[in-house]
Amino acid sequence: MRTNSDSSEQGGEPRVVATESALELIQLLVAKHGPVMFHQSGGCCDGSAPMCYPRDEFKTGGSDVLLGEIGEQPFYIGAAQFEHWQHTQLIIDVVDGRGSGFSLDAPEGKRFLTRSRLFGEEGACPLPRTSAP
Repeated sequence: MRTNSDSSEQGGEPRVVATESALELIQLLVAKHGPVMFHQSGGCCDGSAPMCYPRDEFKTGGSDVLLGEIGEQPFYIGAAQFEHWQHTQLIIDVVDGRGSGFSLDAPEGKRFLTRSRLFGEEGACPLPRTSAP
């Protein structure tokens, strides 16, 4: 697993990390579509699956929480989901198969998947300062 943020600098473990497979797919999607962003909600379509969109085509709002970055791309989660997941580290992985949403990974025959683990004694790093994508 890799992440773009050094947890020792932020005072805790990163809130979101990505597997090597996920980072490879992110790199491919960025090469095809330019900068992207991720959003995980509890909504319809793929439920709480992380969705990947062109960065300038998805607008975040006041109820979205910036968790950090994976593959140098911002990762947001809906506030309601954050309430449920705030004590866990999100591990973004990739599996074979198409998701049913509008995520950029669907045409690649792969889909992003969220795994998680509870934070250890260090706890989570502070949330990054919010800025619009």
